[in-house]
Amino acid sequence: MSEIAGGLRFPEGPVVLPDGDILVCEIAAGRIARIAPDGARSVAAETGGGPNGAALGPDGRLWVCNNGGMEWFDRDGRLFPIGCARGYEGGSIQRVDLETGAVETVWRDCGGEPLKGPNDLVFDRTGGLWFTDNGKERGRVRDVTGLFYAPAGGGPVREAVWPLNAPNGVGLSPEEGCVYVAETQTARLIAFDLEAPGIIAGSGGRTVRGHRGRCL
Repeated sequence: MSEIAGGLRFPEGPVVLPDGDILVCEIAAGRIARIAPDGARSVAAETGGGPNGAALGPDGRLWVCNNGGMEWFDRDGRLFPIGCARGYEGGSIQRVDLETGAVETVWRDCGGEPLKGPNDLVFDRTGGLWFTDNGKERGRVRDVTGLFYAPAGGGPVREAVWPLNAPNGVGLSPEEGCVYVAETQTARLIAFDLEAPGIIAGSGGRTVRGHRGRCL
């Protein structure tokens, strides 16, 4: 294993482009970095807030879960998140034009309930979008959040599963008959069977595996 690029500000959500470049969310910098195979780095987009997860959409644009930003503690060059950013105004789902770097905010709420800290996302074969909301901590208070789905074509977001305890990573099974969610605080990987794209089967979720520590 070798290092391609260093000095990134809390990188997450890597996306490999067809030309071999890699896009990385720099959460602490509020931007998307583009890294070439030789390590050359440029800024693909300035999203503001805290870009957390990303995926290429069926429209060819980069879709981003923006958690709204965090405060950071630097200990010997290592960054640790310590709560909401000053001036935090909520989370959002954004769309980035990789040709121009233009950033568009697509959703800030679900049925009038503000998104708190969108974290990770995955598209299904119909073009529908699954995403998690990890929530925010404010002192002794933590948001109770869930798993969301938006159908292809930019339809309204709906809450597919609630409540979840700090849902983080999300993914689909190869045949897309199941959606998996990682809960950070409980260190559980939970599977939800699907009866149709975006529709959770009535059986509810089941724990696939529990872990020690945290599950991302």
